[in-house]
Amino acid sequence: MSELRPYRLSDEQIALRDAVRTVARERIAPRAAEVDQLAEFPWDNKELLASQDILALPFPERYGGLGADLLTVCLAIEALSAACATTGLILAVHELASLPIVSKGSDEQCQRWLPDLAAGRTLISFAITESGAGSDAGSIAMRATRDGDDYVLDGAKRFITQGSVADLVVVFAVSDPGAKRHRNLSCFVVETNRPGFSVGRLEHKMGIRGSPTAELLFDAVRVPAANRIGAEGEGFAIAMSTFERSRPGIAAQAVGIAQGALEFAAHYATERIQFGKPIAELQMVQALLADMDASTEAARQLLYAACAAIEAGDGDAARWAAVCKLVAGDTAMRVTTDAVQVLGGYGYLGEFPVERMMRDAKITQLYEGTQQIQRLVVARSLLARS
Repeated sequence: MSELRPYRLSDEQIALRDAVRTVARERIAPRAAEVDQLAEFPWDNKELLASQDILALPFPERYGGLGADLLTVCLAIEALSAACATTGLILAVHELASLPIVSKGSDEQCQRWLPDLAAGRTLISFAITESGAGSDAGSIAMRATRDGDDYVLDGAKRFITQGSVADLVVVFAVSDPGAKRHRNLSCFVVETNRPGFSVGRLEHKMGIRGSPTAELLFDAVRVPAANRIGAEGEGFAIAMSTFERSRPGIAAQAVGIAQGALEFAAHYATERIQFGKPIAELQMVQALLADMDASTEAARQLLYAACAAIEAGDGDAARWAAVCKLVAGDTAMRVTTDAVQVLGGYGYLGEFPVERMMRDAKITQLYEGTQQIQRLVVARSLLARS
């Protein structure tokens, strides 16, 4: 059994959480349905997050960030996602894609890229997935061929969140085809204005429709060796260590979606009259709401405990990251489905937000490792200890 690290939200964390909640409710929630309907990236919300220093949270202070710990970042993602999962994802992906630079980048690389990212002047995306390499990251086919002081990147990436709006893309490619599996990948930061880089198709998706999911094409894209993060062949290890700190962000998104659906369903139940009284007085509805509340709170507390353990350097960080995403993702799907049930036929209509929240929730069971992958990570950790 992993050691449980005690945690308690500080006054500063509570103040930040409440401030982000206010911004989300007053500025972001009113636009959420439109963002979903238009299926366009909400640049206004991105600028709002930048102006409020929310995008600066994950970055060290010496590079212009706020130096927030993992739990604080997750509190912000959760609060944003309760109003609009697409907008919460802007912060989550900003953190995810920057982690390789923050954790493995040289000071020169950090000085070159992090100040603009912290200020929200630039956006970054994370490109590991390919058409034939999803859960099996060891099957990546994209090549990075050394040519003097450069690498030449050839291939394509698929299902890249915010790939079409990013200024920088963290790319994983095979740099040594003869090396052993999981030791043949290298990690690169690629500026999207480089010749040979282009955006292919944009996916039509069930949920998080305002967040573009793109195919990225690399046709002999020349990247300086100075853009490689870490040593050659270290790419797979960098990706896996990144997920240990980024999967809680997706868990936070899931908890936020669940909380938003719970709050709306509870409010609706007090106003909807059936059988001559509010449906909130019906025991069957009360039971649904109670289970939704209990599940959401359980997922939240597990997420916070996971953040505390990971931040403390727990040796079982991969398990903590996997188990909180596993529980939170399943919770978001179940709670949003029940929220639709509370609203009955109205919950199935686009004019009420629980329909959108249910569609948004599904992706939390899929990206950054499917729920099946999370179960494998947890089981392997359990069996290793046994």
